[in-house]
Amino acid sequence: VQLQASGGGLVQAGGSLRLSCVASGRTFSSYAMAWFRQAPGKEREFVAGINRSGGSTAYADSVKGRFTISRDNAKNTVYLQMNGLKPEDTAVYYCATAKSPFGIVVTTATRGYDYWGQGTQVTVSS
Repeated sequence: VQLQASGGGLVQAGGSLRLSCVASGRTFSSYAMAWFRQAPGKEREFVAGINRSGGSTAYADSVKGRFTISRDNAKNTVYLQMNGLKPEDTAVYYCATAKSPFGIVVTTATRGYDYWGQGTQVTVSS
């Protein structure tokens, strides 16, 4: 299984970015997907997740109302639209695929995911 994340960059506070993650090697539409992030000196944290159909999503409180996760099963791709970016959003963002297929509830724990992308850096300047 391979996950290829892209779309990171440097943006001013209040700006927007859209991250993409293309998956291969697994039946994409059978698995929930998620985005996590890790800032320097901090643990990796859940940002957003989406179930296999896209009908259920979950967000960290810190990004609710600003970030939107979506997926296109025909393109094996999950997206993270990030609006209203803040300096505290600065981190390396990772996409991940759930360990178990056919789940209904989106898990927020890192142990619920078994394959991870290489990460894409997001830097928000003040």
